[in-house]
Amino acid sequence: MKKYDVLAIGELNVDLIVTGLKSMPVLGREIIAESSSLVMGSSTAICASGIAKLGLKTGFVSKVGNDLFGKVAIDGLMKNQVDIENVIIDDTLETGITIALNLNKDRALVTSMGSIAEVTFEDVDVELLKQTRHIHVGSFFLQHKLRPDLPKLFSMAHELGVTTSLDAGWDDTENWDYGIFETLRHTDIFFPNESEALNITKKNSVREAVEVLSRYARIVAVKCGPKGAAGKWGDLYLEKPTFDLEPIDTTGAGDSFNAGFIYAFLKGYDLDKCMDYGNACGSISVTRIGGASSCATLEEVEDLIKNGVR
Repeated sequence: MKKYDVLAIGELNVDLIVTGLKSMPVLGREIIAESSSLVMGSSTAICASGIAKLGLKTGFVSKVGNDLFGKVAIDGLMKNQVDIENVIIDDTLETGITIALNLNKDRALVTSMGSIAEVTFEDVDVELLKQTRHIHVGSFFLQHKLRPDLPKLFSMAHELGVTTSLDAGWDDTENWDYGIFETLRHTDIFFPNESEALNITKKNSVREAVEVLSRYARIVAVKCGPKGAAGKWGDLYLEKPTFDLEPIDTTGAGDSFNAGFIYAFLKGYDLDKCMDYGNACGSISVTRIGGASSCATLEEVEDLIKNGVR
């Protein structure tokens, strides 16, 4: 029996979520929002919280500053039953923050990096890999110090019988490389969204992008927002619609999809069922405000899969 089912490794920050906007901000003008909230954020942390909420033992490796934002982030992990034993508090860093401006069914993000890019390969105790079944890394393109060593980390995990998953995140430099294909050679599940997949592969359709990415990663699951998801595992390619629930806040929906998919994968389910769990977690997430605070329970997910409307 291992200590963790999933060990999440990567960025930990807070989200300032602003909702109820009638338009996006315009220079020189002020607009009014209906509400705002400061919560634990980050792709990796929201996914970790979602996995823990589904009942799997989950640990986290990250760095934050010794400040208010760091406390909010760590408190969020603890509230969601994620083990924080390997979260480093560094007095020399400021904890990062993402401002999420939500408008209708979409959003715009502004991130101040702070500690987000500070996790390194050396921060991951190799002994930890022996204590988990699976490792997940989110926001590849934000992990400036970790990403050069991700092929080595994922390869070490495979040598120990540990499976791996990776989320891309947005690349604001629009380079869309930084060695990602080398990392994907050691990745069991790759979770880009539609825009990320098209930019990384330089293709014009999700199907084409999935075909390219599946030459590297064992499983590819592309998140397509309200359209659902497209995935490939071996020779099987599937497109599955999401569930028909009214969205309120899309923050963390893709990370919740990752959590549901990883849960089902570790349960030994096939691609069809993994995508159902991913879509259900993502669909439930958008009906609530916040990222980690909107994560679904296993009971909610399985009820939606059984009875929900697509």
